[in-house]
Amino acid sequence: MFAVVGIRFKKAGKIYYFDPADLPIERGSFAIVETARGVEYGEVVIGKKSVSEGDVVLPLKRVLRIADAKDAAQVEENKVAAKKAFTICQQKIADHGMEMKLVDVEYTFDRNKIIFYFTADGRVDFRELVKDLASVFRTRIELRQIGVRDEAKLLGGIGPCGRILCCSSWLGDFDPVSIRMAKDQNLSLNPAKISGLCGRLMCCLKFESDTYDADLEVADVK
Repeated sequence: MFAVVGIRFKKAGKIYYFDPADLPIERGSFAIVETARGVEYGEVVIGKKSVSEGDVVLPLKRVLRIADAKDAAQVEENKVAAKKAFTICQQKIADHGMEMKLVDVEYTFDRNKIIFYFTADGRVDFRELVKDLASVFRTRIELRQIGVRDEAKLLGGIGPCGRILCCSSWLGDFDPVSIRMAKDQNLSLNPAKISGLCGRLMCCLKFESDTYDADLEVADVK
């Protein structure tokens, strides 16, 4: 068994396990950890608990320290800098005449990297854009192409149900959704009624799918 804490880096992001060592970390606090992207700031959403080896990816990275007010201020500064970087990158994209849509910009906590998220209809050769951005920001640049579902998750919005999008408010992972789920639930197959803001089938079709599958199995037995 391994002692772990679950940390989330975005509001509706995935939860990752880290080794808390001997730190007095509690749920709801914030921590500084080392990730594959570099040093990051995240919220502890799962307090200390023990899990089996099959539930973690070894070796576990350790929590470096509990975050303080200075770290929180750094996060806010990074958000302000990211907004400025967004404007600069948009202008660079226009200068190069590139067919891509910039969706979001994010600094890693230690500012060793800036990540630019974008959407495009196909593959994009952004090598010259990266060179331009690197000359401006003097740090590592990553351009990451994302899909329409990830775009909706980053931007947020109000779904057809009148609620904030599940993907941007609490849904950590995207589960596969099929038209069969809509059929089993006797829903209209009109794309406008079963599609979310992203244009794909609504994630909520998956929520009750297992219940309908169970009902169909009972009906088959009868």
